[in-house]
Amino acid sequence: MTDIRTVATRPIAGQRPGTSGLRKKVAEFSRSPYVENFVQSIFDSLENYAGKTLVLGGDGRFYNREAIQIILRLAAANGFGRVLLGRAGILSTPAASNLIRQHAAFGGIILSASHNPGGPQGDFGIKYNVANGGPAPEGVTEAIYKRTGLIDRYRTVDAPDIDIDRSGEQRCGEMVVEVVDPVADYARLMQGLFDFDRIRALLRGRFRLRFDAMHAVTGPYAVEILERQLGAPSGSAINARPLTDFGGGHPDPNPVYAHELVAAMRGPAAPDFGAASDGDGDRNMILGRDLFVTPSDSLAVLAANARSVPAFRDGLAGVARSMPTSRAVDRVAAALGIPCYETPTGWKFFGNLLDAGKATLCGEESAGTGANHVREKDGLWAVLFWLNLLAVRGEAVTAIVRDHWRRFGRHYYARHDFEGLEKGGAERLMQSLRERAGKLKGQGLAGGTIAGADDFAYVDPVDGSTASHQGIRVELGDGSRLVYRLSGTGTEGATLRLYIERYEPDPARQVGESAVALAGLAEAAYGLADIAGHTGRQAPSVVT
Repeated sequence: MTDIRTVATRPIAGQRPGTSGLRKKVAEFSRSPYVENFVQSIFDSLENYAGKTLVLGGDGRFYNREAIQIILRLAAANGFGRVLLGRAGILSTPAASNLIRQHAAFGGIILSASHNPGGPQGDFGIKYNVANGGPAPEGVTEAIYKRTGLIDRYRTVDAPDIDIDRSGEQRCGEMVVEVVDPVADYARLMQGLFDFDRIRALLRGRFRLRFDAMHAVTGPYAVEILERQLGAPSGSAINARPLTDFGGGHPDPNPVYAHELVAAMRGPAAPDFGAASDGDGDRNMILGRDLFVTPSDSLAVLAANARSVPAFRDGLAGVARSMPTSRAVDRVAAALGIPCYETPTGWKFFGNLLDAGKATLCGEESAGTGANHVREKDGLWAVLFWLNLLAVRGEAVTAIVRDHWRRFGRHYYARHDFEGLEKGGAERLMQSLRERAGKLKGQGLAGGTIAGADDFAYVDPVDGSTASHQGIRVELGDGSRLVYRLSGTGTEGATLRLYIERYEPDPARQVGESAVALAGLAEAAYGLADIAGHTGRQAPSVVT
């Protein structure tokens, strides 16, 4: 029997999980007992896991390997019977969700700060997923947070490090650690969802694609699936080797941080299709030649063409989107005669809808798209969906998107991020909007009239749980919309996100640049919230 060692500790302030787990600077996580306290708090908040299976892995960022050894010893001391660990500590977030579901695991711990920068000066994160494969619901994360404020000890075992690069079974104390191929189960899942034969025929023709893994977790997945299994030429997946600092880049798949890919997709000699994914593999960016497909438009196009792929040949039960996501998919749902659910930001809010069969396809404006195959958003899945659609329709990305606009109208859309704000100023801005929301109706704005404003609150249609203060919505009479929200994914200061949306039904006016189409509305939005007065910022940090 291995001796279990109980170590006295004290609470560490600030260990509150955000939208998707606990994210802080590497310097904080690497200061013992930061990981020990938080993970022990996770275990203390759970019940009946003795002898059960835990899934563990991450995106390969700096401190991933060290944190894994700490967590394995904690899991062994707390009574887990088995851990399924991605080889080399690598496991994309959707692949982890799939492993939890396929192996009926009790839950999983995912080590990632998603799209945040990596390296010694970068960010790290720990997220707990429950038995359905999805992020822990708010009741669980709140219990974990409460425990972090009371914790007085953690349990560990004195055991040698596990060789995380060697496949097969090893032992950490009395617990079995099975190091598994991180790609195999996920690849099999994709084979059952999409028409691989049809995609192979597309990729072996004159069609060219470029997938940018951004030196993050999806590199091995893209090489195996896109190149080896589907026959894309070697090198179609670029930046495919996961690096602890993501090659010094920012692994966020948007036109700002994936600018090399965006540049490569311009002009008549560009590839036919471009895509990228983020640090942990759950986000995606879709590009056609000379066209960036917004995540909101991507969700709507996939919903409108869902029957094109085997997974959805019988249609969709419903769709869901986060509140800030454009309402493009709402129009598709109305045309299909299926429900469309509007939820707070955070994939955990889709879980109940998916489990209950109310929604089949879900998406967020922050480049997250997914379905009922797992309980996380899934970057490479979205890429395969698009490739299957392109193979079926035999048209270019641009042609498909513009046809969609002609049918349903175009939702011009942009997100303006004000990062690293002083927290007090950002909170005062939101409080001011919250207090004024009920009085804005009837006021003029950007040449139109405000039809209504509110502080978004959500009542889960499955379990009746509620979430309030999820962002300020301002709607104009012409269907234009503004949303103000503080992000829960940053690690320093506060991030204000401003979402700007304008609906254009006229095909003759659907091919303009979003920045031009939204310029007047953006200026009005800045003034309505007095962003400069509250934050001192005259312009956003990033526009996507």
